[in-house]
Amino acid sequence: MPAVTVENPLALPLVRRTDPTAEHDRPVTSVTTAPTGFEGEGFPVRRAFAGVDLRALDPFIHMDQMGEVLYQAGEPKGTPWHPHRGFETVTYMIDGEFQHSDSNGGGGLITNGDTQWMTAGGGILHIEVPPEHLIASGGLFHGFQLWVNLPKAQKFVAPRYQDIRAGNVALLGSPDGGALLRVIAGEVDGHAGPGSTYTPITMVHATLSAGASLTLPWRPDFNALAYVMNGRGTVGAEKRPIHLGQLAVFGAGDTITITADPTQESRSPNLDVLLLGGRPIREPVAAYGPFVMNTRAELTQAFEDYQAGRLGSIPAAHLGVDASTPDAE
Repeated sequence: MPAVTVENPLALPLVRRTDPTAEHDRPVTSVTTAPTGFEGEGFPVRRAFAGVDLRALDPFIHMDQMGEVLYQAGEPKGTPWHPHRGFETVTYMIDGEFQHSDSNGGGGLITNGDTQWMTAGGGILHIEVPPEHLIASGGLFHGFQLWVNLPKAQKFVAPRYQDIRAGNVALLGSPDGGALLRVIAGEVDGHAGPGSTYTPITMVHATLSAGASLTLPWRPDFNALAYVMNGRGTVGAEKRPIHLGQLAVFGAGDTITITADPTQESRSPNLDVLLLGGRPIREPVAAYGPFVMNTRAELTQAFEDYQAGRLGSIPAAHLGVDASTPDAE
């Protein structure tokens, strides 16, 4: 995983040691396995939140692990132009490259460790495609797309785009140096990441060395989720087993614990986990396709607005751009 790393986590700011006599470790309420599927023009994904009650995920709506896949020449695929309204999309690239463009003129190329944070708000059109040189050569592709809900009062905020480079994330070490934390948004133990969010959340990519254990302070008013992107280990003080493609949902408490198995696969020498937490919005959710609203009537209005061109138009410079590849015909 070429997402930003360091040789010695002990040289970084360290998260504090938690106090088990005063802080309650969150129990694990469920572990689910993500089913596989295809997105866009046909790139493979794992549906990380499938089968999990939205009330346990709130304020998160949806998450796909994109890949990990090694494309041959001509195989990389993306998504065609499509609309969004009512939430934020967060694309975190670990391996490979993705080119993003939107109807507001935003976008750019994201690659190893970069994050594209797009607030759809009242409505936007966008497209995500592999760059031409990657289509020509093939290569490794691995990343995540997360959907973060917006409260009713902010469903129609003006769209915006944040380009979060890998070198700008906050890097932290665990007290014993066994884990590296990349804080993309929110904060851990007072250390804030660069992502600006409407809904208070925390997003962290944690890498644990084989046999290492990590107990993190976690805001009691946030929920807590851990998705394994590589490797195997356990979650919670009860040491519930978890592996690649599985999501753990934690109950109430002050800390979360993740432990890497002493022996990992040769292709994945570490345990890599995406840690998510947020303050639940606790509002009705009406979601269908690319829209996340509060009522069915608002969904209907979103489709009507899209069909009427009120969610934006494709910039002239991108009219000829689509997400297809020669093998996708």
